[in-house]
Amino acid sequence: MIKLARLFSKGKSAKVLPKVPQGERYYVIGDIHGRCDLFDELIVAIEDDDRRAGPAQTTVVLLGDLVDRGPESARVIETAMQWGERRSVRYIAGNHEEMFLESFEDKEMLRHFLKHGGRETVLSYGIKKKRYNELSLKELQAELHKLVPAEHRNFLAAMEDIMIAGDYVFVHAGIDPKRSIEDQKSSDMRWIRDRFLKHREPLSHVVVHGHTIFEDVEHTDYRIGIDTGAFRTGNLTALVLENDERRLIRALETDGTITTESLAFG
Repeated sequence: MIKLARLFSKGKSAKVLPKVPQGERYYVIGDIHGRCDLFDELIVAIEDDDRRAGPAQTTVVLLGDLVDRGPESARVIETAMQWGERRSVRYIAGNHEEMFLESFEDKEMLRHFLKHGGRETVLSYGIKKKRYNELSLKELQAELHKLVPAEHRNFLAAMEDIMIAGDYVFVHAGIDPKRSIEDQKSSDMRWIRDRFLKHREPLSHVVVHGHTIFEDVEHTDYRIGIDTGAFRTGNLTALVLENDERRLIRALETDGTITTESLAFG
């Protein structure tokens, strides 16, 4: 029986797991959307985890949509910038950063931005609700130039569209599965949905993305969606990648109290 089992086992090959480069560790954070309270706690948990996990070349990756919908977009931007002064942080641009930046010059984009969570972003810069409600769209656009520090706009404008780490690629929304990684469009990487999410064929890399909210982290062999809807659910998720291992760290709000947890994944 042992010989027979060995004979059959020869025909099976162990599944090759995707890896990040040896000696590197990545903390990839999903859409924050103005929830700086969750972001603050997740930063503490990541710093603590990184100390306990031992020496490595560590990189934090923010997958975009730092702003809109939640109440503290301005503070999220400031916190993200400050974190990048203390350690290696890479910033991926989301569709909400794109809308925010274009709103400074394009009045129709400003209208669209405000309808999709931008109102909360504008209010987070300290303008009173009464004054916000009194302003015309044109007046509000002029006010934006006064409210938002140039360093915040420059920071958002400098965000990247894509980052590759070994067998993984990090983007905000996803990729066009019909194009190579080197030939992706910014519009797809920031906005794509169904053409990417419904794709079932192999891809050159495992795509780690946000943009589309899932009740829990959603993964297939070729993609991992880590937008767990922080602004709506109180759940902000980070995916930890090291060698061929994956873990999750979460900041969770329950009845007004925020806790963090670490758990195995995939």
